[in-house]
Amino acid sequence: MTLNESEKNPLATAPIGNLMVKYAVPSVIALVVNALYNIVDQIFIGWGVGTLGNSATNVIFPLSMIITAFSLLLGDGGAAYLSLELGRQNKKKAQKGVNNTLSWLIIAAIFFLVICAVFLKPLIGLFGATPDNLSYALAYGKIVILGFPFVIIGSGMCSLIRADGTPQLTMIGMIIGCVSNVILDAVFVLGFHWGMEGAAIATIIGQILNFLLCVWYIPRFKTVKITLADMKPQVSLLKKISGMGISSFISQIAIAIVMTVINYYLVHYGTQSKYGADIPLAAFGIAMKFNTILVSLATGIGTGSQPIIGYNYGSGSYARVKKSFSIAAKTA
Repeated sequence: MTLNESEKNPLATAPIGNLMVKYAVPSVIALVVNALYNIVDQIFIGWGVGTLGNSATNVIFPLSMIITAFSLLLGDGGAAYLSLELGRQNKKKAQKGVNNTLSWLIIAAIFFLVICAVFLKPLIGLFGATPDNLSYALAYGKIVILGFPFVIIGSGMCSLIRADGTPQLTMIGMIIGCVSNVILDAVFVLGFHWGMEGAAIATIIGQILNFLLCVWYIPRFKTVKITLADMKPQVSLLKKISGMGISSFISQIAIAIVMTVINYYLVHYGTQSKYGADIPLAAFGIAMKFNTILVSLATGIGTGSQPIIGYNYGSGSYARVKKSFSIAAKTA
């Protein structure tokens, strides 16, 4: 990329306020809609299955957060690497970084699918499963984990697509997935009475639709090209990408840890109360899923500002970096 090309890049020249609207608003909408996935499941499971179903989804939720954490470790890290290298005019490095991010996302998807399939029962036991909700959690989890590869690759690619300059596509993908989830939840859970399995199937279909939209975008990347030669996994690049995505990883993994600890205490002390273990688990799960909406608002502003800050930091335009950060922080 030449200097003239850099000067033509809107990230380097457009007003920061306009850029924040272009990138942050779709990002906020996408993350809020993504948070609605789990809330929709809670609503329909509550209607169609009951309290045990709601407590079972709360047992699976920390596992979903861990999967998302590793997806963002790679996806947000790869997006930051892309923005920085484009700002430095290192298009070859940017291209290799994006391609390697895709490779490591695929590797992570396969790895976690195998781990979750083999160790699902002990994992949900760790996350607070009770004798009463265990069968519900297993019924839901055995299907939901089949969607984990689509979540890992899809969520990671959404970060790359946003950094490539097409934040609207990630928003559209999330909306398509959520709307299909709502419709199919109504059909499968309330219409066909498939219970936990129906809610799980509806969820992964929505995730697959979002994933397919991301795959459709692969040959349409604007700043780099996806090539097999550049997709050869490199550990050195993995370290750099992960280093840039570590903050996103920590923010997600911390939620999973907190939920696991609180689930343990809710089960332990709930059995000594008049409510039992499952009602507190269900109530806490509902509260946490609504909490993700509030977190998504601030997180969306941060991820939306990332391409702007990354590109301008890479190009040495530190005044634009400071202004972008100031607007993002004040808005959040």
